[in-house]
Amino acid sequence: MKYMGSKASVAKHILPIILKDRIDGQWYVEPFLGGANIIDKVRGNRLGGEINNYIAEMWTALISGWVPPALDKDTYNSIRDNKGDYELPLVGWAGIACSYSGKWFGGFAGVVKTKGGVRDYQAEAMRNVENQLNGLTGVSVTGCGYEELDIPNNSIVYCDPPYEGTTKYKDDFDHVRFWQWCRDMVLQGHKAFVSEYKAPDDFVSVWNQEVKSSLSANGKVGGNKTSVEHLFQHRSQKVTA
Repeated sequence: MKYMGSKASVAKHILPIILKDRIDGQWYVEPFLGGANIIDKVRGNRLGGEINNYIAEMWTALISGWVPPALDKDTYNSIRDNKGDYELPLVGWAGIACSYSGKWFGGFAGVVKTKGGVRDYQAEAMRNVENQLNGLTGVSVTGCGYEELDIPNNSIVYCDPPYEGTTKYKDDFDHVRFWQWCRDMVLQGHKAFVSEYKAPDDFVSVWNQEVKSSLSANGKVGGNKTSVEHLFQHRSQKVTA
């Protein structure tokens, strides 16, 4: 699914590193599920957490077979302005799949004429989700913040948090508190990996690559901007690719 800051384009590079020493039965956990563009490429025991409960409920419904309706602009705007009047999964679908660049209610995306012809953004979003769903069978999704997620012992934890210095997501984010939580996860016996542009000194980059994204370190969204994407791990747990 198109999602602001999606890691779909780098999944083939980072997953071999993240999963290198995974053992049978070990849980793979994503506390920032978002567009589910990494977890859908992992197998075995998987758990996703998502602080935006609308998105969490959307994924739970989609995995269970729900087919969202096409939305017109008036309905989109009504959902945006009156979220309590609509089912949670539909609000999540409108907020992401029916919005430009996958930004939470970032503007209605429907059928438009482009230089390349007519595009139906919602139909594209549905096709993308349909391609994901086979890979999401069995994924457990919980609507909660990363600190509230009940993570099984000795898990592999991959985090794709809101990036520091970039455009804000739905809510403000405390980066200092997040990095301390990552340290705590390591002390509890989990293997923690983080996608970011930068990290504290006690975290080391185990992979990096220039990427073009609608979410860039310059703090703007939209278009294609180049940044250096890193996969970080605490120095006490550094692995080699």
